[in-house]
Amino acid sequence: MTIHPTAIIEPGAQVGAGTRIWHWVHVMGGARIGANGSIGQGCYIGNVTIGDGCRIQNHVSVYDGVTLEDDVFLGPSCVFTNVKHPRAHVTRKDEYAPTLVGKGATIGANATIVCGVTIGAFAMIGAGAVVTADVSPHAVMVGAPARRIGWACRCGETLTDELACERCGETLVL
Repeated sequence: MTIHPTAIIEPGAQVGAGTRIWHWVHVMGGARIGANGSIGQGCYIGNVTIGDGCRIQNHVSVYDGVTLEDDVFLGPSCVFTNVKHPRAHVTRKDEYAPTLVGKGATIGANATIVCGVTIGAFAMIGAGAVVTADVSPHAVMVGAPARRIGWACRCGETLTDELACERCGETLVL
């Protein structure tokens, strides 16, 4: 485990072996972070669960209510919400809507994930997309609101119409 001296890791946080935490990261005391991951500079990690092998790029806030399964990639400055109807003058901490990001999923730079959704395993969310509803496993999603434009292989390649991967040779069965 490597933790940069400018990072703040609150007492009670659990950080797995081999995980690297970079400059100016703040990890809350209830966070559970798996092994062999990376958290880029300027990130905030709430009281959340982050699986093994996750790669969180710079300036991402993972707020309470978010769960990342193993091997999730979060692109720079992607955004999670955790309250559906926020108001500054109304406390809604008891209304956090859980968000689940499935194993191997990728969320592109500057994408917004509205709380209460499930992103399926190995889904690919394009840069700048706004996800407002559940995403099927392996779906490729773009736009605002996000819509499915295809399917992605476990290795990350966009699949042909036959759902066959030209890179690794796997065929997706929906």
